[in-house]
Amino acid sequence: ISGYSLVVQARDSGTPPLSSSVTVNVDISDVNDNSPVFTPANYTAVIQENKPVGTSILQLVVTDKDSFHNGPPFTFTILTGNEEEEFTLDPHGVLRSAVIFKHMVSTEYVLCVQAKDSGRPQQVSHTYVQVRVIEESIHKPTAIPLEIFIVTMEDDFPGGVIGKIHATDQDVYDVLTYTLKSEQKSLFKVNSHDGKIIALGGLDNGKYVLNVSVSDGRFQVPIDVVVHVEQLLQEMLQNTVTIRFENVSPEDFVGLHMHGFRRTLRNAVLSQKQDSLHIISIQPVAGTSQLDMLFAVQMHSGGFYKPAYLIQKLTNARRHLENVIRISAILEKNCSGLDCQEQHCEQSLSIDSHSLMTYSTARISFVCPRFYRNVRCMC
Repeated sequence: ISGYSLVVQARDSGTPPLSSSVTVNVDISDVNDNSPVFTPANYTAVIQENKPVGTSILQLVVTDKDSFHNGPPFTFTILTGNEEEEFTLDPHGVLRSAVIFKHMVSTEYVLCVQAKDSGRPQQVSHTYVQVRVIEESIHKPTAIPLEIFIVTMEDDFPGGVIGKIHATDQDVYDVLTYTLKSEQKSLFKVNSHDGKIIALGGLDNGKYVLNVSVSDGRFQVPIDVVVHVEQLLQEMLQNTVTIRFENVSPEDFVGLHMHGFRRTLRNAVLSQKQDSLHIISIQPVAGTSQLDMLFAVQMHSGGFYKPAYLIQKLTNARRHLENVIRISAILEKNCSGLDCQEQHCEQSLSIDSHSLMTYSTARISFVCPRFYRNVRCMC
């Protein structure tokens, strides 16, 4: 307990008795009676040969149970094992190389490191760090080409994570870093550690080819990353049809079925080759294992096919479509449970372009807005 707050009252013996109160704060001073603690107690690290001087090898982690003025900042010292000054240890506890290591010269170093706290008197503790020198990279990283499809309302893309690069390296201890060519950083960013691709807001309609590379410190390999941005027109939303799939996750649909189903769907509903199929969004059906895909078809002349016409086409081609993936229903209206009797059901569709859903696989990523249906009976 670091302190107490007491209220003390004095009362006299008069009639009537009078009293007064005062607050007494008692602070408990900390004595530096705890040594720094290394986590873990001892360390093992590796460094590849031929790495440049100053390469980070290890970050020491130290805690202290005393109050802050008796704990950090800590003073780190290498006591033994560094007689040839191959290593340096900075004030933040980062162990770095001071020479270019050669696997043939020595394969292992054992350092005894001391941490000293800032208390009076100072407390110290020790840890041992085993550093192994391994051969430099002999394998280049390998990366899977990534294609990203972004669907957004006109000039209303908020930005965000749109996919992730998947790269591997057969050298066990290689650390991979990702870079994006500088002139493209005004539109996109790539996380250097995990390969996540971030798009900034306001992307225009069109195709973007990103100049991304992955490096293991020795080899640098280019990665094919293509981003397709499609801006929706308001007229599309009035001519949409929904296909509901059975027992499929969004990621499985994007990674396994989307290309094949898009091709089969084009053959089923397009009257002319110049017509355009627009997949507007895919979205799980809440509480089920079903998945809705929202799409519209634009005629070469510029208008859109009416939903009734598309549904007729889909119904006739349903058997061919189900050769790709099982279909639960083909929906124009979503009026189940709504009895309109002599009235008719009117559906309105709204798009929330600021609530993006990203379905990412190793090869394909699909980014689309969330959509909502409202249905009501109309005269």
